[in-house]
Amino acid sequence: MSSTAHSEYGTIQQLFIKNVQAAFLNDEHIAAHWEALNYLGQPNMQQSLYEYASFENILQSQGAQIFYFPTDDSVNMDSVYCRDAAIATNQGMIICNMGKEGRKNEPLAQQKAFEANGIIVLGVIQAPGTLEGGDVAWLDENTLAVGHTYRTNLEGIKQLTELLAPQGVQVITADMPHYKGPSDVFHLMSVLSPVDKNLAVVYSPLMPIAFRNILIEKGFDLVEVSEEEFDSMGCNVLAIAPRVCLMVKGNPKTKAALEKAGCKVIEYEGADISVKGGGGPTCLTRPITRG
Repeated sequence: MSSTAHSEYGTIQQLFIKNVQAAFLNDEHIAAHWEALNYLGQPNMQQSLYEYASFENILQSQGAQIFYFPTDDSVNMDSVYCRDAAIATNQGMIICNMGKEGRKNEPLAQQKAFEANGIIVLGVIQAPGTLEGGDVAWLDENTLAVGHTYRTNLEGIKQLTELLAPQGVQVITADMPHYKGPSDVFHLMSVLSPVDKNLAVVYSPLMPIAFRNILIEKGFDLVEVSEEEFDSMGCNVLAIAPRVCLMVKGNPKTKAALEKAGCKVIEYEGADISVKGGGGPTCLTRPITRG
């Protein structure tokens, strides 16, 4: 089976995750930090462990090789959302520079873990550039969409474009709306989840018109998420394989629409590990290669 890092929907072959035990630590740590990190509510440690065990079991059952980011005193609870601190490419990892101050140490922590596992680092986004992995989505092997948000600035996008140019990758910038402002976790992948080469889950009310038209021109059919299922993370869908979708339980309309489009949908309980911290299944995983 051929492998590529330039996909959001091929069968996951290798991925990194950060176990909630290693990120949340304990109830005392959660109590001390959740408000400053802008969580919607205080996660319960026991419930989080229960939810994460189920989530991890689903990933293990798919047969992918799983690497684990270790406990690291330099990072905080948000490190569980491990997609954001790095981007996978066919020539190695690109280490991000976080736009959220409370997450500034995560990229270096991940870089150490990649190097310890023999994974090449292609480059590092340098200040004043900022870039977060939740703003980045592969549309196809040679096209990368990047959201211009409060977390990812134009200088970060410029550096990313330069790093990817030798691989023949076209970077498309989607200028995202203000929405709830700088303190909110609002990424491109808050409104976009590609789940096959011609199918994407979208929340159109917050999607730039020009970018939405690009998706249509590229032949994507769009599964539209309803307003009532946006906050419950209906648009945050991880493709484990083409049209095999993992999503947070509690979004029946989106689930039904995906099944109508020929998808298999797997759900997990994510009230504490996903909804409260604003990070769904795509955020909880850092795929390295897909087939």
